[in-house]
Amino acid sequence: MALVDKIKDLKEKKSVTVKGRVLEVSEKRTVNTKYGPAELSEAVIGDETGRVKVTLWRDKAGSLKPGEVVEIRDGWTTSYKGEIQINVNKRTEIVKLSDEEAPPEEEIPEKRPRVSRGRGRS
Repeated sequence: MALVDKIKDLKEKKSVTVKGRVLEVSEKRTVNTKYGPAELSEAVIGDETGRVKVTLWRDKAGSLKPGEVVEIRDGWTTSYKGEIQINVNKRTEIVKLSDEEAPPEEEIPEKRPRVSRGRGRS
């Protein structure tokens, strides 16, 4: 089993494995990319340290449901407007876990990982 990254510790441009509860999901939509049209959906997942936006591409779009507990293996972190996000693509594995593997929604902090700027600050 891969080591699981805590959401609060995520850094951009890294391959990550996170475990958490799905808190929000969006409908699937089609966007134009430099490779042509692609389907995507977005979700927010949370663990005991915070929340992170997840973008699910192509065949993974629409695969998460609110309330589920999942482990996302080999997601890729990027940033948008200073906030870390996780991209899920064809090589990313999503494993459904039992409910007790993540805290209930009301115990998940609102804190979201941000890109650190400069040295000695986070």
